[in-house]
Amino acid sequence: MKVLKYLFLASITLVSCSKSDDYQSVQDYPNVKAAFGSKIDLDNLLNYQNQFIPSYITKDNSFVNPITNKGATLGRVLFYDNKLSSNNTISCASCHQQANAFSDVAVASVGVNGTTGRHAMRLINSRFSNESKFFWDERAASLEAQTTQPIRNHGEMGYSGTNGDQSFSDLISKLSNIGYYKELFQYVYGSEEITESRMQLALGQFIRSIQSFDSKYDVGRASANNDNQPFSNYTAQENTGKNLFLTAPVFDATGNRTSGGLGCAGCHAAPEFDIDPNTRNNGIIGSIGSNTLDLLNTRSPSLRDLVKVDGTTNGPMMHTGVITTLQAAIGHYGTINLAPGNTNLDPRLRPNGFGQQLHLTAPEVNAVIAFLRTLSGTAVYTDAKWENPFPN
Repeated sequence: MKVLKYLFLASITLVSCSKSDDYQSVQDYPNVKAAFGSKIDLDNLLNYQNQFIPSYITKDNSFVNPITNKGATLGRVLFYDNKLSSNNTISCASCHQQANAFSDVAVASVGVNGTTGRHAMRLINSRFSNESKFFWDERAASLEAQTTQPIRNHGEMGYSGTNGDQSFSDLISKLSNIGYYKELFQYVYGSEEITESRMQLALGQFIRSIQSFDSKYDVGRASANNDNQPFSNYTAQENTGKNLFLTAPVFDATGNRTSGGLGCAGCHAAPEFDIDPNTRNNGIIGSIGSNTLDLLNTRSPSLRDLVKVDGTTNGPMMHTGVITTLQAAIGHYGTINLAPGNTNLDPRLRPNGFGQQLHLTAPEVNAVIAFLRTLSGTAVYTDAKWENPFPN
């Protein structure tokens, strides 16, 4: 609660501060114009703060750090700027690419000193997530706390202050000598001072602005009273897949499904399709490039935009990137093996103490795949407000 209170108070400062007497108009920001050209127009900011949100979406985490056009614009620059890494080669967008729903097609993303230990999570609809913690292992208490941890990581962006790295304060000094940051922090906060908390607030606003509500699912849901109704724009197969996704399975005494659906919504409830905060691990307990068990991964991204509308993947799935197709993802949950040493398996995957056996049929798998594909939109891949502001 202290973290949320701090971020809320800090966000009030962000949205309410005015420009100093030294900056009377947008014309006083020549370095922004020189760096970004027409991609950032401070006279006509892109719309981040008043985007359309469907009426059936009731979860909104932005109260801790309300999105503003100014703050998100600064966040966009920070998100795409390679100068936030120690060797000026890696940005947040290096691992979270717009073309792939802000994920990476590589199993492990490349950093300044090696590769990441877990696959880069998609950043779609984090504003509307049911789980407020971040990273696969939920080690960050908030999105804002998460945003600068990769910068402070030796392997990822290299300002760790360890292993011969410079410290985060060295990064602050570096950014403070860049003309467009002096102007943008003045424009957003009313002073040129750069702090980690100001960076976190701006990055948090930009990332929370990344939303996807133009899918086939959203069209169908808007015309239905609830998710359990057949959607008029769905095929019979898609409606069947939706029912299987939403309906809980019935198990016998040894964990075999005897009737009902697949129960996916037990952990990924509609309409956000985000992870239940009380979820434990899903049975995938490996580590990238290691035989060490990794039992702490209890978060996942939203299931929205798992794939593009054409069905191609937005990169591999799970924290190890071990699953590369929707068929394989569904198949994993079809047969859960109780691995020795996994003391953190979600109880919903071990009915009556046994690993669940869903006994999936090919038509069921194909129907759920058809439904999952309806969760993908199009604008998130092309909307200018989320693209790289730096000229190519």
